[in-house]
Amino acid sequence: MIRKLSYLLLTFAISFATKAQKSNKDKEEWQSLFNGRDLTGWDVKIAGHKVNDNYKNTFLVEDNMIRVNYKEYDKFTTEYGHMYYNKPYSHYKIRLQYRFTGNQVPGGASWNVRNSGIMLHSQSAASLGLDQDFPISLEMQYLGGLNAGERNTGNLCTPGTIVDIDGKLAEAHCINSSSKTYNGDQWVDAEAIVLGDSIIYHMIGGDTVLVYTNPRIGGGYVGKTHTFKDGKVSNEAEWIKKDGTKLGSGYIALQAESHPIDFRNIELLNLKGCMDPRATNYKSYYVAADNSTCKYKKK
Repeated sequence: MIRKLSYLLLTFAISFATKAQKSNKDKEEWQSLFNGRDLTGWDVKIAGHKVNDNYKNTFLVEDNMIRVNYKEYDKFTTEYGHMYYNKPYSHYKIRLQYRFTGNQVPGGASWNVRNSGIMLHSQSAASLGLDQDFPISLEMQYLGGLNAGERNTGNLCTPGTIVDIDGKLAEAHCINSSSKTYNGDQWVDAEAIVLGDSIIYHMIGGDTVLVYTNPRIGGGYVGKTHTFKDGKVSNEAEWIKKDGTKLGSGYIALQAESHPIDFRNIELLNLKGCMDPRATNYKSYYVAADNSTCKYKKK
């Protein structure tokens, strides 16, 4: 009887350990990109200013939010800004919440009313030209409703980049999503699934609203007639040489374009990592291998 009980207990223990191990390999490990207290881990670059010169406190932290604000501005001219997380990624999911608040600062362009976004596969803050407006990247554009007609959000804009939609080159600089319109100052749930240089999904409110493939350098800076030089991009000749080069990784940046916006709950799930099932840090949801990160139990 004792032997039988011991056997049952051992079997249960093994079964429990196996299930726990399997559960651990399947459990998604989201990481917060924002500590809720300050801008640690992020680099600020505002056109006309050096890296980490947070001009007039454009980016600040309040109430566990990153706030793009213009309280110290009398007028907006060319101070387009971005705040870059200081680590590049290639395959990942990113999710956050955003809301537009208040009124646009005087001087902002009409097309920048309730307009912001996040940049995916972006060049680094340090590589931007001093006066460069936007990084070479894929912008997941956020637009707030104007209480007059439809205004989609989760769109795509392509500074210095091009993509395919439904297998064909999409030549427009900005491409609308299929999202509904979000009026007022409500929080909006946004997510992107970024799979290297193959396919990218934009999601708003849990719904997929835009899908595109084959991201690459090219198409001019803002269309063919607006060059890298026009955009004051550093190393214009080098970017021209990269025309047609696949864009499979880069930085994530939050945008400041003259209208106040708040960001919170900024989280990332890395989809690239150890894909050896024998490793202790193997995850079943990884889609791209980086087996140099694998960790194993000591024998």
